[in-house]
Amino acid sequence: MYQIVFLMCLLISNNFIFASCQNKEKNKQEEDTNTTQKINLPFYNTPDFTPIFLDNKAEIPTKIPHTISDFSFLNQDSSLITEKAIEGKIHVADFIFTYCGSICPVMTENFQLVEKQFLEDENVVFLSYSVTPWVDKPHILKAYKERKGIKKQNWHFLTGDKTAIYDLARKSYFAEEDIGFAKDSTEFLHTEHFILVDKNKRIRGIYNGTLPLEMKQLAKDILDLKEGE
Repeated sequence: MYQIVFLMCLLISNNFIFASCQNKEKNKQEEDTNTTQKINLPFYNTPDFTPIFLDNKAEIPTKIPHTISDFSFLNQDSSLITEKAIEGKIHVADFIFTYCGSICPVMTENFQLVEKQFLEDENVVFLSYSVTPWVDKPHILKAYKERKGIKKQNWHFLTGDKTAIYDLARKSYFAEEDIGFAKDSTEFLHTEHFILVDKNKRIRGIYNGTLPLEMKQLAKDILDLKEGE
């Protein structure tokens, strides 16, 4: 009788050890998979927008040092918007001015094509920085947003100190592509580019905001970031 009980206990113990080892191995495999998972979208570290493709997430901290700097501006409702508004969220930035008669209206209309797909998504933020903040005060931006029929709550039209906006545009977002740091706040900023930034504030894409087809790619890339990274 004692022998039978002993054998049963031994069998149960071995099964428990085997199951435990299997779980540890499974967890390790999942962990390795997450670390080496292929990253679909490139990263951008420099103003010339040279794409950097990585094989796994473990490489990111050492190979992708550039992130969007901290900021503090007023939106169309005179609410203070800082980098906390994009913490852990995907965001897209563009640079416009409300009385622009050339590319800006087209950019805003095209941006609305993307807005429709992420209208209620609080984890996707749009930031439209004014490049004429001395004109585009909050009430002007509010009227502009209402006139365009923009519904997305976390699409912020931002205004504030000109030098701060221009520095952020050129040094953080690389808003004028390969011109990069060559200009300062005394030279007017005007660009058709939309900049896609991931939840860790790293640049992941650049798009021509005057082309509706580019908006389809932008929306797809946002979904890729949401689902895979």
